Amino acid sequence: MKKNILMQTNLLVCLVIVVGFLLTAALSYRANYSASLENIEQVSDLTSEGIYYQMSTTFTKPVNISLTMANDSLLHETLAQEADRLDDPAYIETIREYLHTYQNKYRYDSVFLVSAASARYYNFNGLDRVLEPGDPENFWYFDDLLSSEAEYTMNVDNDQVAGADNAITVFVNCKIKNGDGTLLGVVGVGVRIDGLQRTLQDYQNQFGVNAYLIDDAGTIELSTDYSGYERVNLFELEAEYGGEERRDVLAWKEGDRALSLWSLDEAGRKRDYIVARYLPEIRWHLVVERDTSELVAELSRQILVTAVVIAVILAAILFIITTVIRRFNRRIVELTQSMEQERQAVFEKVTEELFENIYEIDVTRDLPANPATAAYFESLGAPPGCPYERALHYVAEKQIQEAFRRGYIETFSPANIMRTYESGSDSLTYELMLTRDGAHYYWMRITGRIVKWETDGSIHMLVYRQNIDAEKRQEQKMQELAWTDEMTGLLTKTATRRQVDELLAAHPGEDFAYFIFDIDNFKQANDLYGHAFGDSVICAFAGTIQAHFRRGDVLGRIGGDEFVAFARDTGAAAAAEKARGLNAALNRTHTRSGVGWQVSASIGVALAPGHGADADALYRHADAALYRAKARGKNGFAVYGGEDG
Repeated sequence: MKKNILMQTNLLVCLVIVVGFLLTAALSYRANYSASLENIEQVSDLTSEGIYYQMSTTFTKPVNISLTMANDSLLHETLAQEADRLDDPAYIETIREYLHTYQNKYRYDSVFLVSAASARYYNFNGLDRVLEPGDPENFWYFDDLLSSEAEYTMNVDNDQVAGADNAITVFVNCKIKNGDGTLLGVVGVGVRIDGLQRTLQDYQNQFGVNAYLIDDAGTIELSTDYSGYERVNLFELEAEYGGEERRDVLAWKEGDRALSLWSLDEAGRKRDYIVARYLPEIRWHLVVERDTSELVAELSRQILVTAVVIAVILAAILFIITTVIRRFNRRIVELTQSMEQERQAVFEKVTEELFENIYEIDVTRDLPANPATAAYFESLGAPPGCPYERALHYVAEKQIQEAFRRGYIETFSPANIMRTYESGSDSLTYELMLTRDGAHYYWMRITGRIVKWETDGSIHMLVYRQNIDAEKRQEQKMQELAWTDEMTGLLTKTATRRQVDELLAAHPGEDFAYFIFDIDNFKQANDLYGHAFGDSVICAFAGTIQAHFRRGDVLGRIGGDEFVAFARDTGAAAAAEKARGLNAALNRTHTRSGVGWQVSASIGVALAPGHGADADALYRHADAALYRAKARGKNGFAVYGGEDG
């Protein structure tokens, strides 16, 4: 019978634990899976925005430089002379110097010129070769560019210039036309692709996304593993993408707006999250994708680990129950409750901190690094093109509470950012009070992440804003409770000492007076009329002191019947006069519930900076003066090393 009861108990325990584990695991899996999908969407959206603005910045400049050269009247005149100077070395040198000037100024990997009349290919080293129509290496010129109506094209090819080692390069090919539209030639620049691939690799390593730049046919022009030189199509490479994804991505040309979509597997489950953007300057599509296979694998590993842990726990519990039930049947309920408690904490949901805003600064060039950041500065009154260091002052003036402005500007100044980066740190943090409407302030934590851009070696800072108003106000509330004497509302002893030291540090060399008050014969009030009466004496005494000092002076209760006041701009004569007036004001009869008691006080005074430059020194000297006043018969005051009264 006992064996059957034990077996039934063990089976019941096993059933309860297993069912509980399965339910908890299923609910936790769904919650974690949903939260992870949201995280994938947020990270992918932010990452695509970062890559988009970085690639726009990288490619816009070479396109603009190529267009500038194509519209250069000097270059037009030089090409017009080519037919008469084909064999003239000075002519070739003129073109070489022209191209070399641009190459040297902008540090491009290649700067070239092709004459439409002679098919001569010039670069910054001089005349390189003559392009032949049948050569596959010249497809970009004869079959692509000449047949295109576009003002310029871009292609990925190997750089055949001497010393370039056939490095894979993105070329900007810009047409040169005279006034009547006749093609004179092609001019452009080349940017090595390896630095751009490293940038995409950094994003992939940091955020787990794959990024591709593709043309209107879906051919990969740039990614971490491919370039347009291999002519690989993204939608053939990623066979799981259907026709809908291809159509939607290639049809999306909404400027800096993003297209976000999920590709689904055969069962209708979300498989890959895709973010597409269009870069009109280079006529390429940016595709950022993140698959869920790693997420599902990680969640499966967590479930497996949890199952193993549960199995171990289950075995231990069954062993304990089997052992204990034979001796103490009454402990079965306690052990079952213990199991239930252990079962409650199998999973813990982790939530990602969300930031109100993210801005990017080009610290090296002292400018906002993207249009969104520039628009933010301009919305606060900064003129277009305003340097970042000046824009900081607009932000401080318009949004930040005055007490925090100086600290904000010093923390995020370009000089401090560079010092921080050079010291080996990659982040800055500052907490302040900020407003959006000019009237209501709330707490904000601003974090700056400092990174080095591999493409040009510049230092950038990503700025994140996090609303911490609730936790900060709770922290201040707790601090106020810890620093305030509950009975009188004055500062505690620790808070008094800290505020005195802060005032002395903030105003070195200025005159201060440190007063210590002690209620004469206070023990008598408690002994005669009880502690409630004594408490009322203390509260009335504190109120009298408060009435005789200014807002901003430090007032504290540092003992049972001992008080401190610390007043600024108070020299020896003024301090003595103040103490004399306080003696008179505090010398009064305190009445409560028909009972009266004569109150008087002894006062000790020390002066800063003469008697001390910190709270402890001033306390010692004021306390010595207090004892001198008491020794003289109480109900008086004494200034340390000076006047008595």
